[in-house]
Amino acid sequence: MNVIRAGWFALTDYLSAHVITCLVPAFFIAGAITILISQDKVLKYFGEQTKKVVSYTIASISGAILAVCSCTVLPLFSGIYKRGAGIGPAIAFLYSGPAINILAITYTAKLLGLDIGVSRAVGAILFSVVIGLIMALIFPAHREENRAMFTSSFEVKSKRSEVVNILFFVFLVLVLIFASSKHWVLLGISLLVVIGITVRYIRKDEFKLWMKSTWDFFLQIFPLLLLGVFIAGIIKFFVPPEFIARWVGSNTVSANLIASVIGAFSYFATLTEVPIVKALMDLGMSKGPALALLLAGPSLSLPNMIVISRIMGLKKATVYIGLVVVMASTTGLIVGRFI
Repeated sequence: MNVIRAGWFALTDYLSAHVITCLVPAFFIAGAITILISQDKVLKYFGEQTKKVVSYTIASISGAILAVCSCTVLPLFSGIYKRGAGIGPAIAFLYSGPAINILAITYTAKLLGLDIGVSRAVGAILFSVVIGLIMALIFPAHREENRAMFTSSFEVKSKRSEVVNILFFVFLVLVLIFASSKHWVLLGISLLVVIGITVRYIRKDEFKLWMKSTWDFFLQIFPLLLLGVFIAGIIKFFVPPEFIARWVGSNTVSANLIASVIGAFSYFATLTEVPIVKALMDLGMSKGPALALLLAGPSLSLPNMIVISRIMGLKKATVYIGLVVVMASTTGLIVGRFI
């Protein structure tokens, strides 16, 4: 009974503190991105002929708007990889997709602190690029015969101007920011702008698809998130603090390596890694290993490893997995000394 109470307490605390002000706006943003931004318009910039500064920048930040987990990102990665995208940008996308989505970063900063949230976002962006560049250097020859198939059939489906689209998403993000920070006046202004743009520029069929996509995200993510929070409460009940203190309680090389390896082999549905890491930190986990787990965990999992081995081949997949673990450990060790 005490075990159930521990999980229930964590769950009710989470629901009262984070759902309305943090997750609800983020679900609407994720749903809008899925419907109102052409996926093809993003993917066309991943080709080998695209300038590196463009392709890697887009690949490394695209995760901020996708809200996918380590398994959900795989079909997208497979599509751009097999169509001829450069292996570097494709790998940067594969890593960054689950690592820096707007839901995860916002939730991390909200629950674990701004320092870890910012470190996670910056670290994920930087070493998605580094990993991509290293992979491109190690494997320079990549599906030459397929490159011509890429960048060929991408069309803009919406007639809205780019300025309107940009303003729409800027104010959607502002709604999230002001709701989380409880700036009610600014929140109201931002909501009015979003409603105005929606009424004036969003077609009825697009609006219906937006709402459906938002609801789908909610159904896919929220039940698993609640389960993760409940499990986190149980972990805090069962795991003795001295165990955490012994293995990942200090910012050492071994502690960061252990955290990154555990993260790499574990499966985290979108956002569930955050309450679990919070529970471990409450039990004594150091910030460095916590960051290492956050950087390795969402982008890798055992199912993810199996699939990318089939897509890329065992050699490329092994190098990629090794790079993620090593860089997550290194980043946790270095950044952990300053946060």
